[in-house]
Amino acid sequence: MLITCPYCGPRDLSEFTYQGDGNRTRPAPASQDLDAWNAYVYDRLNPAGDHNEIWQHSGGCRSHLRVVRNTLTHEISSVGFVRGDAHARKPGARK
Repeated sequence: MLITCPYCGPRDLSEFTYQGDGNRTRPAPASQDLDAWNAYVYDRLNPAGDHNEIWQHSGGCRSHLRVVRNTLTHEISSVGFVRGDAHARKPGARK
């Protein structure tokens, strides 16, 4: 599977680390709501179809990416930076 990093271009899956479900909402750090923390840590969906995921380009530019991947075909429909592309350079650009 190839993931096209917006910064580095197309790269093999082995350069990336899965960081988790991109749809999950973390409870407030000071929250003592045990049900909310339990749901955040342990409850998982297993969707069939497009799924929003967070990946890190750990073997490359180390950027965190938001990837929309079809869980049935592994086809990737979009890739972008988690925090937007305000600081991103064009693919293939070098310093």
